[in-house]
Amino acid sequence: MKILVVLPRFPYPLEKGDKLRAFNQIKILSENNDVYLFCVTHDVVTAEHRNALRPYCKELCIVSSPRLTNYYNVFRNYVYAKSLQIGYWDSKRARRRFKQFESRVNPDVIYSQMVRTMTYVSRSHHPKVMDFQDALSMNAERRMDHASGLWKYILHYEFKMLRSSEYNSFRIFDALTIISDTDSEAIPHRKNGEIHIIPNGVDFEYFFPIEREKRYDVLFCGNMSYEPNIRATNFLMQNVMPLVWQQRPETTVLIAGASPRRGLSRYVSEKVTLMANVPDIRECYASSRVLVAPMQTGSGLQNKLLEAMSMRIPCVTTTIANDSLHAIPDQDILIGDTPQELADKILVLLSDANKYQSIEQSAYDFVHANYSWEASVGKLESILRHSVDHSPQVR
Repeated sequence: MKILVVLPRFPYPLEKGDKLRAFNQIKILSENNDVYLFCVTHDVVTAEHRNALRPYCKELCIVSSPRLTNYYNVFRNYVYAKSLQIGYWDSKRARRRFKQFESRVNPDVIYSQMVRTMTYVSRSHHPKVMDFQDALSMNAERRMDHASGLWKYILHYEFKMLRSSEYNSFRIFDALTIISDTDSEAIPHRKNGEIHIIPNGVDFEYFFPIEREKRYDVLFCGNMSYEPNIRATNFLMQNVMPLVWQQRPETTVLIAGASPRRGLSRYVSEKVTLMANVPDIRECYASSRVLVAPMQTGSGLQNKLLEAMSMRIPCVTTTIANDSLHAIPDQDILIGDTPQELADKILVLLSDANKYQSIEQSAYDFVHANYSWEASVGKLESILRHSVDHSPQVR
């Protein structure tokens, strides 16, 4: 097949979940198909970044979008009662470039990521498949519950607009995919049961157990400019760790990830280390005893949990995060929702060697059995093929 992949961000470097998902899907799809990539970017795409995709793409079409234009489109979408983030990723220039690129490539099928790309592909006559990735409206709704003032109003507005866009996707696309059944159930449509579940995977050849000195007891990692990760970090440091330190004062913490907000530096101390833009996140996993992901908001599947499990690092998380993961509590993973529950789970893993080893092994087996990129993308390829084979378009 000739597949035109449409993304709202260039899928490299792999510091965000949507980039990780797109990169691995493109990489594996390219083994049996011709992949063409169209994406919009607000950041500089270096030669190194392009070279990371060239082995897997027949051609790249990258459209830079000035932030002033993006902000204007956000305002425009508000005036016309449309999603703000769809406006942020939209521009007349990008739409024009997409139309030219699509016409020249003449793909068998278009595969687009998130409702943010709907404005580019909605009028195409080629077969179209869209990956919701997450239920973005659920993400906005969960964040709204923790917001106040103007920000709460903005999130409530965006929640309604995203709900509308997600609903409209069913009449625009030939097939729809999403990362988990929890996210699928949150999409507002009577046919949400027809959305195909395409989970993320783990690169097992990259994320494997590595022997390192355990310098840190507790690790939290992720893209630190992403609001749910910031909220989880604050919750961990302000509500959970003080309870842990009451029982185990020597406990050390590592906070690691891309683009940390300045406010996170206030947690740095003799017991707390902050690492920004780590070149190899595996070193953080390998040098830590326990990964803690106390997610309070957000949607989708937490890649940090998959990666840690694949490296034999036991995990503690919340029900919100495990709803998409489907690990077995107290067997593959430990679950807590209140500060005291999370603190108790952390202390159990740091004090009980038998429990630690049991969770470590079970988590490793669980992720290898359920989260292979090859299996996930194989299912996606079948969906794309089905959309081509059953298209009424005369090709």
